Amino acid sequence: MSSTPFGRVLTAMITPFDSEGAVDYGAVAELALHLVENGSDGIVVAGTTGESPTLSGDEKVALFKGVVDAVGDKGMVLAGTGTYDTAESVHLTERACEIGVHGVMAVTPYYSRPPQQGLFEHFSAIADASSVPVLLYNIPSRTGRLIEVETLARLAAHERIAAVKDAVGDLAFTTNTRLACPDDFAIYSGDDILTLPMMSVGAVGIVSVASHLAGNEIAEMVAAAASGDWDRARVLHLALAPLFSSLFVEPNPIPVKAAMDAMWRPVGRPRLPLVPARDETVEKIKEALAGARAV
Repeated sequence: MSSTPFGRVLTAMITPFDSEGAVDYGAVAELALHLVENGSDGIVVAGTTGESPTLSGDEKVALFKGVVDAVGDKGMVLAGTGTYDTAESVHLTERACEIGVHGVMAVTPYYSRPPQQGLFEHFSAIADASSVPVLLYNIPSRTGRLIEVETLARLAAHERIAAVKDAVGDLAFTTNTRLACPDDFAIYSGDDILTLPMMSVGAVGIVSVASHLAGNEIAEMVAAAASGDWDRARVLHLALAPLFSSLFVEPNPIPVKAAMDAMWRPVGRPRLPLVPARDETVEKIKEALAGARAV
């Protein structure tokens, strides 16, 4: 199996806000520590689940520093530095590296829909500016552009591009990525419910949303699959599946943020244009979580 440059279970961390909508840096530090003490090998800060489109550059940098300071050597910290602006992405990457993050995550540029050569040059510029390993983030449903297998293979040759978060939702695509890229180029599932199927064709782990709530159970499932205990992994996957589904009945991160607010501590409402979850969504998550923990 391929290398695991960032561990096997990474949490795509929500960004807690206070009652006025400002980043609650105290809650950020508390949550980061909670996650690495409950199944997560690392944390992705200011990604999709962290509401990156509504965070300012200064807020992102403060989040990177706050999580690095809180986690210390207990887990990996990856900074979400990718945007649709290459220059801004490079600038955020340089600042994140100065702070001491262990890696950066760069999402496919959204809205402008660049051609494959544009994607190659964009990600290469970020990697050139980085002093730490880079995790590409391939999520065409949000960005309107797929990083094609051939482009991933070209990017994998860069000494600092170490992995991809594959949220394409297509096992054939994952299989072809594994075949085309070097063994030391890691594939992480970008969709909780596809983690086990993706590991069967070469993924090494997950960048998870559900690990906010069931981190230890997800870590056990991933470890079982990695060790070849597919029977145990399948039992855990099926027990967790209702939770995975419940966290996406409304656009992410609306459900997980509401669940953490209800079951952990106040984390604030999402920033507009996102809105709070419906009450029935939270009840569905609670029920699914109880079932997952009963296994």
